[in-house]
Amino acid sequence: MPDSSHPSVTPASPLTLPIFRAVWIASMASNFGGLIQSVGASWMMTSLAPSPQLVALVQASTTLPIMLFSLWAGAIADNLDRRIVMLGAQGFMLLVSVALAICGWMGVLSPVLLLVFTFLIGCGTAVNGPAWQASVGDMVPRPSLPGAVALNSMGFNIARSLGPAIGGVIVAAAGAAAAFAVNAVSYLGLIAVLARWRPDLPPRLLPREKLGVAMAAGVRYVAMSPNIRIVLLRASLFGIAASAIPALMPLVARTLITGGPLTYGLLLGAFGVGAVGGALSSGELRRRYSIEWIVRIASVALAAGGATTAFSHTLVLTLPALMLAGAGWVLALSTFNVTVQMAAPRWVVARALALYQMAAFGGMAGGSWIFGVVAEDHGVAVALGAAALVQTGGALVGLILPLPQIGDLNLDPLNRWSEPDTAVPVESRSGPIVVTIEYRIATGDIVGFLSAMNERGRIRRRDGARHWTLLRDLGEPDLWIERYHVATWLDYIRHNQRRTHADVENSTIILALHAGPDAPRVHRMIERQTGSLPILRTAGARELAEPMTDATRST
Repeated sequence: MPDSSHPSVTPASPLTLPIFRAVWIASMASNFGGLIQSVGASWMMTSLAPSPQLVALVQASTTLPIMLFSLWAGAIADNLDRRIVMLGAQGFMLLVSVALAICGWMGVLSPVLLLVFTFLIGCGTAVNGPAWQASVGDMVPRPSLPGAVALNSMGFNIARSLGPAIGGVIVAAAGAAAAFAVNAVSYLGLIAVLARWRPDLPPRLLPREKLGVAMAAGVRYVAMSPNIRIVLLRASLFGIAASAIPALMPLVARTLITGGPLTYGLLLGAFGVGAVGGALSSGELRRRYSIEWIVRIASVALAAGGATTAFSHTLVLTLPALMLAGAGWVLALSTFNVTVQMAAPRWVVARALALYQMAAFGGMAGGSWIFGVVAEDHGVAVALGAAALVQTGGALVGLILPLPQIGDLNLDPLNRWSEPDTAVPVESRSGPIVVTIEYRIATGDIVGFLSAMNERGRIRRRDGARHWTLLRDLGEPDLWIERYHVATWLDYIRHNQRRTHADVENSTIILALHAGPDAPRVHRMIERQTGSLPILRTAGARELAEPMTDATRST
């Protein structure tokens, strides 16, 4: 259905920004190398062990690390310099690719060793992905973000449209080891661009979170964000079915079309051409349709392309079918990506994207294995037909769980809160901290207040509060107390600095319902155990009592 929530003014192309343009070109060159390597690995596996399950595992071994390590990588990207993270990941993949090329030339690769190398390259991709995707927001202004994500998808699929064909030529002429060597060289350009980039980032005012704490914060934020949860579920369902086409394409070329590596390259090229078309059309589709309808259209296109591929034995029919599937693939994945980026503030965006990657590529890894097993037991055509049915079912899920229309949601930090002074000295590690806020609510406003506080509780827990509760005084019925805990004073500061402009409406509603003569009263207290009090031999009872009273009454 048409969507009128988008602004009428089209933002400038991200390619007008020098850093985005340089990184985009270098990334596209790297993508060429990656796809050439993928052709070499998949085709070599058909020579080493022509088993449908092992061939499908080449795809799974590349995507599985994304599911396993993305959250860890997202926490690193949100806490460290994303440029340095990307440089480290690119350097690691360069070394692994060189080792893979050497082993290929020496003829020592086995099916297991080939899967190990592709798994390690997948690990580098898993670390690089969240930092790269989150850094796009550091390169372009927010209105240009959807266009930048679409351009990234288009760049990848330009490489997809030509890289596999080039890879097929290289494999046919010089062998798979040459394809691995080309991939190793392709990392150099992106490493050079990233080494020169100096992003203008706001200063970091608080210490970095520990990785475990940061990972938990990312999971908590996504778990308490209904919009992002829906995107992750839909992306996972999409990935399960969508994985069948790229995972089984070597077998489509070998068994359904009865061709060689050049045929395989043509099939991947057709898929990539369709994906480029999908990326080019994404801007116009976003202006005309809601994101839910874009994903439905994409799912139906991919299902139709997969079903046609399943029952075709000629390139004349298979190539356009794969073009249609490729268009659906990139439309859906770029839409999921943009929605997650627009629904997460900058402090947690890499972790949100990491969880999105885990959902989408975890689904792809599982789907690659599932449909590989189906292909081995029942044939490639049956596996592709089953995947098309699953994809159609995923589109129907949108009738129950439609994707959110984020629109112009402003998730920039509110920056209205400042650290309060305390009568009792506290350090960043002091805690636990207990906060209570007193409201006076008239009887007629209780229903509205409870509704607003339900949303307030979600926001508090999402931003790090623990044990959030709402209390009503039995002696004073108009007195309501909001109570929550944080582990330390530093966590209390983080909690309040995570408030965004999008949260203002909830605060405004609650303050409007407060009927007291003054602003809601806030108490900030630190928990103290009586057993932790120092025992002073010369102190009297009065001297012992005073420190405890001060500590427990800090406000």
